[in-house]
Amino acid sequence: MHRLVADGQNVTAAYRRQPDQPITGAQTLLGLVAAPGSFFEGAPPDTIVSCLASRTGAPGDAWAIDYRANCAILKAAKAAGVRHFILLSAICVQRPRLAFQHAKLAFEAELQNSGLTWSIVRPTAFFKSLSGQVERVRRGKPFLLFGDGELTRCQPISDGDLARYLAGCMDDPARHNRILPIGGPGPAITPLEQGEELFRLTGQKPRYRRVSPALFTVMAGVLGVAGHLSQRAGDTAEYLRIARYYATESMLVLDHETGAYREDATPEFGSDTLFDHYRELLAR
Repeated sequence: MHRLVADGQNVTAAYRRQPDQPITGAQTLLGLVAAPGSFFEGAPPDTIVSCLASRTGAPGDAWAIDYRANCAILKAAKAAGVRHFILLSAICVQRPRLAFQHAKLAFEAELQNSGLTWSIVRPTAFFKSLSGQVERVRRGKPFLLFGDGELTRCQPISDGDLARYLAGCMDDPARHNRILPIGGPGPAITPLEQGEELFRLTGQKPRYRRVSPALFTVMAGVLGVAGHLSQRAGDTAEYLRIARYYATESMLVLDHETGAYREDATPEFGSDTLFDHYRELLAR
């Protein structure tokens, strides 16, 4: 939204609840999920950018937000005569094994069959999701690795670069009616390389604690049985399956013929790098 305002667009920022920091220069509306039709009263927008996503990934939340809430917005948008719908999805839907991935794919299909011009953006990974151990390492604790730390790779993209890419979908016909995987600049990075850079930046000797991803499988299996009697146990089992997925699957473009993730097939965009982001966090 900040990017659109900076570009001089007339922006209405719609939220599920009151934001901590409303966007200066944008009209703020609340209750998007509850009553999406109210957002199109009067002059409808030309384009919708939906960044809706479930907060937990639990099946109930995923289908309520990633699918049904987006469907309600799409229905209201079609009725109001909106021209273009830009969806922020995720690269992980390429190999769907989790409830939230299936919910996202179900809405992607609805959007593609809607008759509207659409753009589905699938970013690889966010800086925030890869920065959880910065403070841990700064305090002298070991960096947590799954397996040997080289099971997965990703090309993360910053919020700023992703915002510019999403905004660019509005006026670029090459990004219309297309599924658009997108990563940040530079080579793909393993978790081990992330840890090595954090230790280098903090001037510490590398220390690692390794966890087997199989642990998540075992725990999810136990809780999955209990999930037949308890929704809380079922949701916890899903969180463990999510953890295992991200511990074992790369966030790059998937070659469906070979089953391999390909760095060379993953588009790059922007100029911000994860390691520059680490430097900024540590400087604060």
